[in-house]
Amino acid sequence: MTEPPPPFDAEKALKLRARVKKKKPNFVRPESWRYFRLKKSWRRPQGLDHKMRLKIKGWPRTVEAGFRGPAVARGLHPSGRREVLVYNPDQLAEVDPETQAVRIAHTVGMRKRARIISDARRRRLRILNIREVRKPMQEEKPSKKGEEEGEQLERQGEAKIEETKQTEEEKPSAKAETKPRRRKRRMETK
Repeated sequence: MTEPPPPFDAEKALKLRARVKKKKPNFVRPESWRYFRLKKSWRRPQGLDHKMRLKIKGWPRTVEAGFRGPAVARGLHPSGRREVLVYNPDQLAEVDPETQAVRIAHTVGMRKRARIISDARRRRLRILNIREVRKPMQEEKPSKKGEEEGEQLERQGEAKIEETKQTEEEKPSAKAETKPRRRKRRMETK
């Protein structure tokens, strides 16, 4: 008889991933330490005689499959949950709130995103890339009190603009006071 797999422990998996990552070298782009115009982000060496591609002793290690992270921790979010990509509110029914977290796809529009967020909150799901919708779905008419406050703010803004115009007119221009600079000519010798 085969035994059932042991229960998944996210905390252990994250610790294992951190321990393995400590032993990995920092993979940097070849020659990025020599030329400041090159960023540090990894690029595969492709030159015919490139020393890193040839794995010559003394040159930094290149990315290989052996440096891959532990299989238990692969795809885990730092919170310890597995990420589930969601495109519509119906897909939230399949998400387990204990072990999975929701990531809303970047192609989802504002209206559907708002619906997904509200449904996820109702089901107590964790959303990894929550971005609040700026505009409400239905625009409400402002109350009388809100209109009065808006008019007051507009009047204050206009008053400030008039004050700055007056102060600018009173100041003498700095260019009128200073003399124009003269360039010195260089004597050419032959």
